[in-house]
Amino acid sequence: MATDYFAQDPRTNLERMQAGDLYIADDPEIARRQQKAVRLAARFQAAFVEDAAAAQSILTELLGAVGEEAHVRPPLYVDYGSNITIGARTFVNYNLTALDVAAIVIGEDCQIGPSVQLLTPTHPAEPQPRRDKLEAAQPITIGDNVWIGGGAIVLAGVTIGDNSVIGAGAVVTKDVPANVVAVGNPARPVRDI
Repeated sequence: MATDYFAQDPRTNLERMQAGDLYIADDPEIARRQQKAVRLAARFQAAFVEDAAAAQSILTELLGAVGEEAHVRPPLYVDYGSNITIGARTFVNYNLTALDVAAIVIGEDCQIGPSVQLLTPTHPAEPQPRRDKLEAAQPITIGDNVWIGGGAIVLAGVTIGDNSVIGAGAVVTKDVPANVVAVGNPARPVRDI
């Protein structure tokens, strides 16, 4: 007999997800929001080739907020888009994967290299809850004037401080303070800026 993890919890899976609690992604509203994001991301990519102004308008519809003069190159892969904020004058290179089950906040004047992954989802370490499809998420916060090198991965719950640099291919598993260069797997500060 399957475990009823939510027997005493009247909330929908969407409400549990939005609260940052464990949930199962079988909620019809979750599916609707994901499909809307897929459609908008595809429209953004198609428009980018032909009409930069139209592409920017679609990007603004897809994401929670886009600052002035922010520039995002497609393709862009998101879960919802609506939980992502990109600050003014930030540049996002090709192939960003931003799984925004929880909030992803990217500050102003940032440089995000190609094929960066920002991953807010988490899963239980215990085998049975994971088999039962439980998941949750923790936010990612990237300060102002941060440079994240190509192919870097930033995991759930991480904050990167202002002015820091994350080396290409780094895997950021813990917070990075302001004004440092962090490299490696797991990423560690190697020098101050």
